[in-house]
Amino acid sequence: MFLTISNLDVRYGAIVALRGVSLTVEEGQIVTLIGSNGAGKSTLLRTISGLIRSAAGEISWQNISLTRKRADEIVALGISHVPEGRQVFANMTVRENLLLGGYQQRHETIHDDMQQIFDLFPVLAERRRQRAGTLSGGEQQMLAIGRALMARPKLLLLDEPSLGLAPLIVRKIFEIVRKINAAGTTVFLVEQNAHMALAVAHQAYVLQTGQVILSGPAGQLLKNPDVQTAYLGG
Repeated sequence: MFLTISNLDVRYGAIVALRGVSLTVEEGQIVTLIGSNGAGKSTLLRTISGLIRSAAGEISWQNISLTRKRADEIVALGISHVPEGRQVFANMTVRENLLLGGYQQRHETIHDDMQQIFDLFPVLAERRRQRAGTLSGGEQQMLAIGRALMARPKLLLLDEPSLGLAPLIVRKIFEIVRKINAAGTTVFLVEQNAHMALAVAHQAYVLQTGQVILSGPAGQLLKNPDVQTAYLGG
């Protein structure tokens, strides 16, 4: 199994953020996790990537336990995390941000890796010497994704890539997510824009107050009356 999460509990002190979460991400797919703000979606991604420790349960990646591994070890295993809110290094240039993303890669491959990012995001090539903090929100999101891809991930964790962006830019970001997946990278997408997420994904899970309450093929969930009422404005 590519990524398996079993009976995961995560707590912030006395507050239970995730309770008994179980899900799988199959290789080659886009899997989305939808839910309202505060449901625990970002907490799950941060736990997978080693930024938060779980209280119970297991995270298994290609038969390797991630439960007690450090974040840098998890990146080295092939998992990259694009955090909510972009979190680019504002005072560093686009090129410097990308170089940081590839810090674990061999020096001789960095140029080729960066060129692939520039081919995917031509606007970043134009702005390679520009400070990241001066980019637009959409450009910063592209940079955050590009920085994560510099690590050559097998699995890309995307946290709310549409947050705060104009609809036209959101559509462009989701087109890029499809391209990344078509090129061979598995994507686990956390997103409040449920309609866009379900339209692009193969499989989907619904998280509510820290628990998975529904799962299935994304197309089926898109037509589910309960999902439409709760998350799609139906």
